[in-house]
Amino acid sequence: MSRLPTVAIVGRPNVGKSTLFNRLVGRKVALVDDRPGVTRDRREGEATLLGLDFRVIDTAGYEDEDPDTLPGRMRAQTIAAVREADVALFLIDARAGMTPLDEEIARWLRSESTPVVLAANKAEGRSGEAGILEAFALGLGEPIAMSAEHGEGVVDLFEHLRPYVEREPGDEEEAEAEGPLKLAIVGRPNAGKSTLINRMLEQERLITGPEAGITRDSIAIDWEYRGRPVRLIDTAGMRKRAKVEDKLEKLSVADARRAVDFAEVVVLLLDGTRGLEAQDLRIASYVLEEGRALLVAINKWDVAEDASRLFNGIKAALDEGLAQARGVPLLTVSGKTGKGIDTLLQAAFEVRDTWSARVSTGQLNRWFEEAVEKNPPPAPGGKRIKLRYITQVGTRPPSFVLFGTRTEMLPESYRRYLVNGIRKDLGFGAVPVRLALRSSQNPFDR
Repeated sequence: MSRLPTVAIVGRPNVGKSTLFNRLVGRKVALVDDRPGVTRDRREGEATLLGLDFRVIDTAGYEDEDPDTLPGRMRAQTIAAVREADVALFLIDARAGMTPLDEEIARWLRSESTPVVLAANKAEGRSGEAGILEAFALGLGEPIAMSAEHGEGVVDLFEHLRPYVEREPGDEEEAEAEGPLKLAIVGRPNAGKSTLINRMLEQERLITGPEAGITRDSIAIDWEYRGRPVRLIDTAGMRKRAKVEDKLEKLSVADARRAVDFAEVVVLLLDGTRGLEAQDLRIASYVLEEGRALLVAINKWDVAEDASRLFNGIKAALDEGLAQARGVPLLTVSGKTGKGIDTLLQAAFEVRDTWSARVSTGQLNRWFEEAVEKNPPPAPGGKRIKLRYITQVGTRPPSFVLFGTRTEMLPESYRRYLVNGIRKDLGFGAVPVRLALRSSQNPFDR
């Protein structure tokens, strides 16, 4: 497992280091009090900031004391933390303004090789403006105006930390992609899910029959396909909610939904003798909303009538009904004869690779600049929306954050334009893509 990048929070006592540490870690781990000097030892935790994962160190307040005293030994711990960190986050108190100790800490940080990000904490409202302006004199670049207590300035903090803590895909993502393919088979009752799995396994592992609703529990089966591990998940049939009255069936449908949550790739199995129904589209939409890779397979293809017309009709209906992911792969199989199963499994491995893929920041922003130049964002009410850059913050499903000014005014149609471009131009196909918008604020633009 690869080491997480490390951020060390430093500053004089009582500037809000532990408050920021707690916010980044997501829970109250470090003690917080108005009295200075509460934190003495280094405290570490795993933090997440808008999808960035890193290790954060809360250090003791830096004080100019003799090395043999307690404050002096605490300062030695802080120096050690900064030297092992990927970036030091230097926190000052914007309301209190610059102090001689802040200036001394800045001189020390400039002498170290660790990169430094300067943040002016307690800058909510207008009370910290003078302190923010004074902070420029520290020679550490533009300070981030923020409030750890109120969660303000998080986007700007993300932007400044990102170059030091963002990682290209590492060992953990590769390990996930090489683990067992978690493949769930879902669909309406009697679509032939259990029959299809029995054919894959080449044994009567699951009970089948003409009666609808035989399968009640989600059943996971570990298996190998051509030497590659697969975890097959058979689920109960998912009927329209209004028709589900039996308590046991309600529990079964809830269990099927949980199976979708644990899957990587979901196969929506259609009954080739009945075609596509509204409930199938509802199931497909649910799978995509949960961020899972989706394949649609028409079962009972060996007995389907007017096959070409059926296939084209279902494809058109899927494209119209699943506007959020046009082009979902549509395949044909027969659980009875085994035809099409190899193609289905190969497609499942391929779509998982796409679902787990990451684009380099350089390639992503080259595409982004071209997309914005080709179709600039609108200016609602005459106010220009400036889109600055985009970054991928996660995979499985691919997740992106777009930064700019006034992004909250960006129309949904333009957001769809960008998502469709990511799918088409960057090779994500029909897997669900998530795009979040973030506005950064100028602390002097009141």
